[in-house]
Amino acid sequence: MQQINRAVFDEVMVPNYAPAKMIPVKGQGSRVWDQQGKEYIDFAGGIAVNCLGHCHPALVSALTDQAEKLWHLSNVMTNEPALQLAQVLVNATFAEKVYFANSGAEANEAALKLARRVAKDNVGDEKDQIIAFKQGFHGRTFFTVTVGGQPAYSDGFGPKPAAIEHAEFNNIDSLKALISDRTCAVMVEPLQGEGGVVPADVEFMKAVRQLCDQHKALLIFDEVQTGVGRTGELYAYMGLGVTPDILTTAKALGGGFPIGAMLTTTALAKHLVPGTHGSTYGGNPLACAVALAAVNTVNTPEVLDGVKAKEQLFRDGLRQINEQYKVFDTIRGQGLLLGAVLNADYAGKARDFMMAAADEGLMALVAGANVVRFTPSLVIPDADIREGLARFERAVAKIVSA
Repeated sequence: MQQINRAVFDEVMVPNYAPAKMIPVKGQGSRVWDQQGKEYIDFAGGIAVNCLGHCHPALVSALTDQAEKLWHLSNVMTNEPALQLAQVLVNATFAEKVYFANSGAEANEAALKLARRVAKDNVGDEKDQIIAFKQGFHGRTFFTVTVGGQPAYSDGFGPKPAAIEHAEFNNIDSLKALISDRTCAVMVEPLQGEGGVVPADVEFMKAVRQLCDQHKALLIFDEVQTGVGRTGELYAYMGLGVTPDILTTAKALGGGFPIGAMLTTTALAKHLVPGTHGSTYGGNPLACAVALAAVNTVNTPEVLDGVKAKEQLFRDGLRQINEQYKVFDTIRGQGLLLGAVLNADYAGKARDFMMAAADEGLMALVAGANVVRFTPSLVIPDADIREGLARFERAVAKIVSA
């Protein structure tokens, strides 16, 4: 049998990724081991996916129990785990109806199609404009990547879906200049993740809600990265005092098992009648059983309050590192979605910091060229935070002295 190493990727995989040289083979809690047995502390969390770390007992139990019962059905039938998960999400949020998909992109695709369908049914084809925000990210399907406000991801694939425009995030005048009665939806992340870990201003979000109401446009919150406890609330909208019409969730929803969902109201959901939208694997019993365990574990005062306490531990540690090495302009974000923004002396070097951290046994992320991003497990032990920050400090010291 061929030895499995990093070289195999270059032989058999499409080169749209450039993965690290090391290959993780085992994870437990907030720690990961590679093929050579080297240990890493995980501050990346699979890009805000592994909300309970690796191999959490509640998720392992849910998966193995369901694996012995039922793996898949078509949507000609429903199943108990899907209904149980939908009930929990409805009870915990503004929503009255749930649609299940396999990913954040698919959840966003459903949200955008629903918005267009509602406008068409209620007004007509002319109410078709979708407004999103520059530096936003909403997925990689052609529709969602066009709505996302980063041309580098959407250019180069031919004609794009029409009637999509982009305002400036946290700039309400920019939105006012674009929105009209032709607008069917405004899509926004309450905290831009890929765009640099930039939180929305509360007053900005309230003004967005008012403009949507004024022009009878639907407000869609993309909570794929912020949802399921990441900000210290079950969903970030709960801390803003702004309720969307449609919310999308994925990533942490399954704690590592692929699943996404679109949440909305009964009045809007009625526009997706049988045949208008679907997903072969959406509502899969395995995925829904794991997600049910993840949501029930996260949605407790202990875990959600713990996120806010751990955020402070991160901020304090990063501030101490910066006091000595002076590499960051600011630390921004919310909960355990944090970004260390590099100052002018280290502009464009976020990946260098990430790679140096890996050499020290720490898995981190970037959000663009100037932001080192941290999205660890929501239940990462404080001791692992301290040890991970110590490793990060060693990485920073190497870059500064280079």
